[in-house]
Amino acid sequence: MKKHLPVNLAVLSAIGCTLPVTAQEVKEERPNIILINIDDLGWTDLSGNGSGYYETPNIDKLREAGIWFPQAYAGAANSAPSRACMLTGQYAPRHGIYTVGSSERGKAAHRKLIPIPNHESLPDGFQILPRVLQEAGYQTFHVGKWHVTNDPTPCGIDKNIGGNHAGNPSTYFSPYHNANLSDGPEGEFLTDRLGREAAELIRKADRSRPFFLYYATYAVHTPLQAEPELIQKYKEKPATEAHHNPTYAALVEAMDRNVGRVWQAVQDNGLEDNTLIIFTSDNGGVYDISKQWPLRAGKGSFYEGGIRVPLVFYWKDVFEHRTYPDVAVSQLDIFPTLLTLTGISPDHLLLDGMDLTGLLRSGKDAKVSERVLYWHFPAYLEGGNVETTDRRFRTRPVSVIRQGEWKLIENYETGKYELYNVVNDISEREELSGTYPQKVEELSRVLDQWKEEVHAPVPTELNPDYKNP
Repeated sequence: MKKHLPVNLAVLSAIGCTLPVTAQEVKEERPNIILINIDDLGWTDLSGNGSGYYETPNIDKLREAGIWFPQAYAGAANSAPSRACMLTGQYAPRHGIYTVGSSERGKAAHRKLIPIPNHESLPDGFQILPRVLQEAGYQTFHVGKWHVTNDPTPCGIDKNIGGNHAGNPSTYFSPYHNANLSDGPEGEFLTDRLGREAAELIRKADRSRPFFLYYATYAVHTPLQAEPELIQKYKEKPATEAHHNPTYAALVEAMDRNVGRVWQAVQDNGLEDNTLIIFTSDNGGVYDISKQWPLRAGKGSFYEGGIRVPLVFYWKDVFEHRTYPDVAVSQLDIFPTLLTLTGISPDHLLLDGMDLTGLLRSGKDAKVSERVLYWHFPAYLEGGNVETTDRRFRTRPVSVIRQGEWKLIENYETGKYELYNVVNDISEREELSGTYPQKVEELSRVLDQWKEEVHAPVPTELNPDYKNP
């Protein structure tokens, strides 16, 4: 491969990075980047991370090969805001996407407050990762679900396959009814089609400059559809209490098969030495389909089951064979990390995430270890369950802070706080606000300061249609 612009070694030196010889040699070129973002894949929906029913051998292999973060978080609890946070590197109050569709989800009679209006798309010209990479000379490709604007091409995507504002496919079998994806033969399976398209983009990429591929599969979002023979396989396989849907299991396996296909394309084309692969999911699994035990609740909730997600960084001979079990990181960190790895200056950008380069290289970074994470959701999302203890809503308006082992949830309808030690109590079963009132006061002050800094709008107006159930 021809030489590309050098990585900013001065930046690496400033953050205290020590490079082994092999990594130094690789760093003479900017890496290709493949960002894999699965839709609705829960934290335990991997056979290598707790599932005794689903089969994900390729992702498990990637996890073993790379650096695994067991305490990784999405920027939001459902797809559009999560994707907006990751792609912009900013918390939700800065871009205004809090949910999918209206913030007035659920029946008006059950909503005590008037929620803050939701932005369904990023504003024109808003900072976004693909455009920054494109302006720095990267080839930029998108395959699959986009969901943050109507068209990814003005956002810095050179080649778009299948991406628009849709949050899910009409069907997983051709004809797809997707204006940005040509139909294949009748009955062609969407997950395989998108995997082949991604592999072909890798094969055809211009070798004179690096590429960025955002491979954002529609799987494993509903509608639950999969190949009949795979569904039958899981019907015949012993299920578990948490994981027992054979169609979902088949869709998970098909998704994994195509993650393997993309990784294999990197290897087959001699690109593995200079390609960074990041694997993650946009939010937790859907509770009624796949439980995330020991995590509480699922997609749409700000308990751990809704926001803790898989996260792997893999770069051959550079980011390999490690697990950082005690460090909480966020998908917002991907943007600033990629800037450092590609030598792009962040000076003109507003970024809420942290650069993980030092941590990825050495396993130590005091700033990352001491950082604070935030979430803000001034809206309603219907569909409660027994683990949210709300039979109507997955979440009502809340703000959330995680600092160290502690997590505080501020509930705007009631004014009450929930406090959990998510290190000692990963399942969030023991609510500790009454036991540690000083910790509640401390964290609430920090949370209030953050809300002021990012101009987070807080719903305060009472809903005249509300009827106390």
